[in-house]
Amino acid sequence: MITHPAFRVEPWCLRATYLDLSVLAQAESVFALANGHIGWRGNLDEGEPHGLPGSYLNGVYELRPLPYEKAGYGYPESGQTVINVTNGKLIRLLVNDEPFDVRYGELRAHEQCLDFRSGVLHRTADWASAAGCAVRVSSTRLVSFVQRSIAAICYDVEPLDGPARVIVQSELVANERLPSSDGDPRAAAILKAPLMEEEHAAKGARAGLVHSTRDSGLCIAAVMDHVVDGPAATVVQAESFPHLGRVTVTAALEPGQRLRLVKFVAYGWSRSRSLPAVRDQADAALAGASQTGWDQLLAEQRAYLDAFWDRADVELDGDAEIQQAVRFSLFHVLQAGARAEGRAIAAKGLTGPGYDGHCFWDTEAYVLPMLSYVSPEAVAHALRWRHATLPMANERARQLGLQGAAFPWRTIHGEECSGYWPAGTAAFHINADIADAVIHYLDATDDAAFAHSVGLELLAETARLWCSLGQHDAQGRFRIDGVTGPDEYSAIADNNVYTNLMAQQNLRGAADVASRLPDRARELGIHEEETARWRDAAEAMYIPYDDTLGIHPQAEGFTNHQVWDFATTAAEQYPLLLHFPYFDLYRKQVVKQADLVLAMHRRGDAFTAQQKARNFTYYERLTARDSSLSACTQAVIAAEVGHLELAYDYLAEAALIDLDDLEHNTHDGLHIAALAGSWIALVAGLAGTRDRDRTLSFAPRLPEDLSRLALKVCLRRRRLAVDVRTATVTYTLLDGEPMPIAHHGEPMTATLNNPIVRPIPAAPAASPTPTQPPGREPVRRHPRKARR
Repeated sequence: MITHPAFRVEPWCLRATYLDLSVLAQAESVFALANGHIGWRGNLDEGEPHGLPGSYLNGVYELRPLPYEKAGYGYPESGQTVINVTNGKLIRLLVNDEPFDVRYGELRAHEQCLDFRSGVLHRTADWASAAGCAVRVSSTRLVSFVQRSIAAICYDVEPLDGPARVIVQSELVANERLPSSDGDPRAAAILKAPLMEEEHAAKGARAGLVHSTRDSGLCIAAVMDHVVDGPAATVVQAESFPHLGRVTVTAALEPGQRLRLVKFVAYGWSRSRSLPAVRDQADAALAGASQTGWDQLLAEQRAYLDAFWDRADVELDGDAEIQQAVRFSLFHVLQAGARAEGRAIAAKGLTGPGYDGHCFWDTEAYVLPMLSYVSPEAVAHALRWRHATLPMANERARQLGLQGAAFPWRTIHGEECSGYWPAGTAAFHINADIADAVIHYLDATDDAAFAHSVGLELLAETARLWCSLGQHDAQGRFRIDGVTGPDEYSAIADNNVYTNLMAQQNLRGAADVASRLPDRARELGIHEEETARWRDAAEAMYIPYDDTLGIHPQAEGFTNHQVWDFATTAAEQYPLLLHFPYFDLYRKQVVKQADLVLAMHRRGDAFTAQQKARNFTYYERLTARDSSLSACTQAVIAAEVGHLELAYDYLAEAALIDLDDLEHNTHDGLHIAALAGSWIALVAGLAGTRDRDRTLSFAPRLPEDLSRLALKVCLRRRRLAVDVRTATVTYTLLDGEPMPIAHHGEPMTATLNNPIVRPIPAAPAASPTPTQPPGREPVRRHPRKARR
């Protein structure tokens, strides 16, 4: 999208200056609005044409059967698919009885703008009907961060060159017809008419619909109300049907007159509460929004985002596209999780139905590390959701003959939804990813109440799984055999290095927190003998190493496999999973996404500098990057081992994953973890930020084309500003008590409003730039800089 001529590079917004229907579905994703609870794709107000209609409520799904050629013990019986709920975005317009449709008449001008600072989507259109009657349509759309059940639209119509009779139809529509699936396994299953009618009503300028889902047993209410400002003779009427609520406004406008419609939409849903209770919840939220009014909703939204940007903004000099992209990323990650209270953060957030709306390990491994530094309350909510699913994870572990908890590979509600167990159930590392997020959150916030109520139990139940899944061998090493690591082109491997290192951290972290909270540990049945077993397993954890090659194999025996024949693999055969059987991929040295390289990022303390450099070079030539999760990790380690220009290239790939539609599936939603990865590539990569042993350390260096990188980090009730220039860096503590930090290994203490300026040492001589598989090299960044 960012390379499309309609789109402009601007620091604080994403703007399309005309409408191109060939990229309509992608535009609907990038212009989506959400707050973690409600998600509205950026569809045109009138609803048609569309690429993919989409209105989502976090946690609302329907069940669908998972077909198996041959059933097996422990296979999930059903899957969960996010559904398109009641669409409250629709505002249709008729001008002198001709429908406003951009495909007909004359569209003289069209602009859409997603404003990152105000949190709204603006649209303007100048259109003339086939009969020549011209009007200007303007709308501003908002999904509230402050009132999480509320979305609203301000819609204006004015004639341009003569009188016009206009009819505006504001609608609630359920069971919209969706386009069929394209067969891509990353896409969602399409469920026809998933909503069953329960109630409908309309009166005055209000209408409401209540539906239920047949199999998942959810109740969903959507209600709308309007404030109309038009000529004295304006008429308003409402009507409702089982799947349609409509408020119709009719006005005769003279030149210079305008019809304004402010639409407030409220949603409510529940699995356990009664239909009247859910309906009343939505009605109450609507009443609150109506009392607040449109102008105050806008002011609340701006104030919320002002506070967010004050602690989260990243400034970049030297690359306007990446500056725009990182703010786009931060804004959409915030939208995915800000108000996801008691619910998951899905891989596509609430921007589309991709991956069936499921939450994966992406959340804990990529999204929560970023949010821990800029919006820690969202991290606490996400982890409380995991804790709420603990009974299902415990039951899953028992089903598998294991102790503790076995968290699902992919889910919405908490049950395992992966029908392919080698890439699902066997990917036990998700337990350690959850534990890592808990440990990181506790270190970043010192949230004692969270540790007591949620943190220790999550750490203990995940640690118990490793002790039952692994075993001590004859040499006394603790082995974890038959698991799948982050790289989905390898499965059922022994001693995956990432899994073992993260499990080691999980075991140590559980023992440490249990020792700090002895009373809570006793309540959870954790005794000294058990914590001693955790520590023993951690100390004896087997980490394979190939002495011949001088590198760590991704998993035991990995370097003995045949290297994939990249030379004869055509460009159109990527991603490989769509063109080759997993049986072939599993037997070869080919990497879908950074695995061992991710271990070096997340557990950098387990590797020497020399090992990191050798490992990185080895795995670069094997990594196909068929996953959106790979580039940011490669950027981090490329920067650490001295390949700054390569790190810059990978940063761009992470940041532009959706703005350039690099995975060719932005049409069904954004890649939330990859967008978080652009922040990781800047902060952990170019700024060299690490948080270990309660000391925040930095090792900043900039590639040639960038002259400045400025960021803020919130940690333990402190806020630190880091301003990196070509030759120097300035650390300024903006809030809080003195803070221990380190600069390229030099310890120091930051004190309030007392800037510390340090020179940036020259980078050590790096090894030759590593090579990538033919045709899978990242696009070099700097030649694009002069394009605009």
